[in-house]
Amino acid sequence: MSEAVERESMEYDVVIVGAGPSGLAAAIRLKQLSPNISVAVLEKGSEVGAHILSGAVIDPKGISELIPNWKELGAPLETPVSEEKYLLLGPQGSLDIPLWPMPSYVHNKGNYVASLGNVCRWMAQQAEGLGVEIYPGMAASDLVWNADGSVKGVVAGVFGIDKDGNKGPDYQPGVELHAKYTMIGEGVRGSLAKALKGKFGLNDGREPEKYGIGIKELWQVPDACFVPGLVVHTLGWPLDDKTGGGSFMYHFGDHYVAIGFVVHLNYKNPWLSPFDEFQRMKHHSEVAKYLEGGKRIAYGARAISEGGFQSVPKLYFPGGVLLGDSAGFVNLPRIKGSHNAMKSGMMAAEAAFAAIQAGRSGDELVEYEQAYQASWVRKELHTVRNIKPLWSKYGTIVGNGLGLIEMFTTRLNGFSLFGTLKHGKTDAESTGLAKDYEPIVYPKPDGVLSFDKLSSVFLSNTNHDENQPAHLKLKDPAIPIEINLPRFGEPARLYCPAGVYEVLYDDKGQNPRFQINFQNCVHCKTCDIKDPSQNINWTTPQGGDGPNYPNM
Repeated sequence: MSEAVERESMEYDVVIVGAGPSGLAAAIRLKQLSPNISVAVLEKGSEVGAHILSGAVIDPKGISELIPNWKELGAPLETPVSEEKYLLLGPQGSLDIPLWPMPSYVHNKGNYVASLGNVCRWMAQQAEGLGVEIYPGMAASDLVWNADGSVKGVVAGVFGIDKDGNKGPDYQPGVELHAKYTMIGEGVRGSLAKALKGKFGLNDGREPEKYGIGIKELWQVPDACFVPGLVVHTLGWPLDDKTGGGSFMYHFGDHYVAIGFVVHLNYKNPWLSPFDEFQRMKHHSEVAKYLEGGKRIAYGARAISEGGFQSVPKLYFPGGVLLGDSAGFVNLPRIKGSHNAMKSGMMAAEAAFAAIQAGRSGDELVEYEQAYQASWVRKELHTVRNIKPLWSKYGTIVGNGLGLIEMFTTRLNGFSLFGTLKHGKTDAESTGLAKDYEPIVYPKPDGVLSFDKLSSVFLSNTNHDENQPAHLKLKDPAIPIEINLPRFGEPARLYCPAGVYEVLYDDKGQNPRFQINFQNCVHCKTCDIKDPSQNINWTTPQGGDGPNYPNM
């Protein structure tokens, strides 16, 4: 569409897509290097932080390198980790997993429990104070190309296309933002990053990207349940040994308990519902005791990058680079990525600045990749590279035991008896056939500890203008009913944590049809990842639409 529409353009030295930790770190670092460099940051959420969702226990290594005096400047890292527990849950009880056998880098001493969304809001203030231009509510929906095939910039701010694809009365064609270099920090499975990886073969020679889905609630609890700085992680029930995942629970701020559940998306059973597993988990006695008398005040979900070292793509393309979760810099066993994301933004900024100073533009920032190869980000990911494959191959109990041994043998110089293991199938290809598994009957929510999807989506403050084209695109509208339903039970209705996808029948229970309630979408991207036919393509809705996460 960008070729056929007349648009105004704006020129910058660097355009950054995404006001997450990586994009904001890149913007800040550029302005630290020179106040004269022009930088624009585009954010599809209604405000910075609106679409940010993470646990989060934050390693301050990244922010300390970027802004050494962050404490004096009032960064919202206010709750240091005070106590941590690891539990193996069973249906009737739990087993404490001792911390002492675990390598020191897995421990959370010196880290902070916080809202990553609020950290990003604070980072945005620092960036704007340095002269960075930040445009919230401006979804980057398309790429702009130079004649030589390099990326020239992006299209942002397209509004007013009606549900039939026509120009409505409030139509705005958007604007082209041109740059010497374009940085893509959209987060996990962003639409522009996905297109760039395909066009330039950035994943060639790498292992398939791997993901999990993280579902999170924010509770406010009474004094009796609140332990400031407490960090609890669990494995096991309600998931079986062959399904990877676990829960987290972090106490911080004003009696907040951030509680969430992660399911690795390479699970096989198509009848599994990550949302309902989460709701069931909260009824375990080791979890429920921290929520008693509390109130659920927010909800959200987000895909998590889990591929690690083996799946990191080529980081540069003609005219730009990939940052943070767009490149998959999450350390899965540490359950952390924001520090790596910030460092990636700094490295990209330094490479771009040096290139611009040398009179370059629109070429390949090989120096960014070289900086990554020499960085503590690569070392950290390389050290834990086999943990995800071990979990996937051997299951929760044996896989975690082998993973513990692996983390000890690799912690000094990265040497592993396993070498570097492969991930194998994509998460979509891992989905089993419906006939090979028994459907799962989940207990009804009680409205006290467990809830349904629609009341949960309400707490995410999600909104999409209904008179716009659905941003969830089907490559072939026939596939959900003709292929996915008979073969896989149409798992979209189960893996989606927001009730976006439904299979509806007529009064006689016949003639199934597939319905997409795109207004419910919380932008987790799970459908784009897990659909066994790879028939769903997640694209950006108009800017500002989607969830509005408070304190998440």
